Amino acid sequence: MSHSIKSILKDFLLIFKIRNRFYPSTQISQRQLFLSYQDGVRNKTLPRLKDTGFRVFSQLEEDGLLLFIFSVVGMENKTFVEFGSDDGVNSNSANLIFNFGWHGLFIDGNPKSIARGRKFFAKYPHPWMYQPKFVCAMIKRENINQLILDAGISGEIGLLSIDLDGNDYWVWEALEVVQPKVVIIETHNEFGFEDIVVPYDPDYFYPGKHPVYHGASPIAMTKLAKQKGYRLVGANDLGFNFIFIKNGIADELIPEVSVESVLQHPSVAEGMAKFQEIKDWEYERNRIQ
Repeated sequence: MSHSIKSILKDFLLIFKIRNRFYPSTQISQRQLFLSYQDGVRNKTLPRLKDTGFRVFSQLEEDGLLLFIFSVVGMENKTFVEFGSDDGVNSNSANLIFNFGWHGLFIDGNPKSIARGRKFFAKYPHPWMYQPKFVCAMIKRENINQLILDAGISGEIGLLSIDLDGNDYWVWEALEVVQPKVVIIETHNEFGFEDIVVPYDPDYFYPGKHPVYHGASPIAMTKLAKQKGYRLVGANDLGFNFIFIKNGIADELIPEVSVESVLQHPSVAEGMAKFQEIKDWEYERNRIQ
């Protein structure tokens, strides 16, 4: 087979895979799930959050987990803010945008990713769809509030998604201009059950001095969430994307879970072994009592 034919086939398969995500059946089945979960609220027959995951756009099964959560807590506010988003395609917000009419803001420091995202969202599923906003910036605790304000967003939002591979903890701690109902944030489970955070470095760029030396442990991140008024309700199967809901919202329907309960996947123990190489490096320990 010639190189040109292989290239054409590769492009065709990519387009076909992308378009699968926009089939009417994909949206219809999710709408049916949304309504069935709402029936579950009324009938007190809700499944466990951990059993609801699936992937359409998200990196892993976060699309399903978030659909379940917003079926229960409501979608009255369909605004999202996501930073460390890359191009926004394989993100935690894309499924909500395309299948439930959400809108909001993607921020990433890579100009090529931002350009790719703008192009994708302008093309799919159709060019007259309301577009999310894209901002290209290196995200720091010193600038995150102004970046969001400059994009015209403030106050209560539905979803905040943070995936920075570095200063996630510090940026969330500094964030004040939006009050999300739900937060999904990357947490460094290689740190196991230590209560530690890698010191803030405004110039950090992954992988830094060591690919494991960044971020905050699950314990430290959950303490920060509690300080900000949120409870841990679950995580993806691999236990690194923690999901928090604001206290007072569906407390009994989606109850708090322990850190230990979401760190059960075999990969977590394997990851913890990597911490031994850097266990004596500098950390901020027990920041929040």
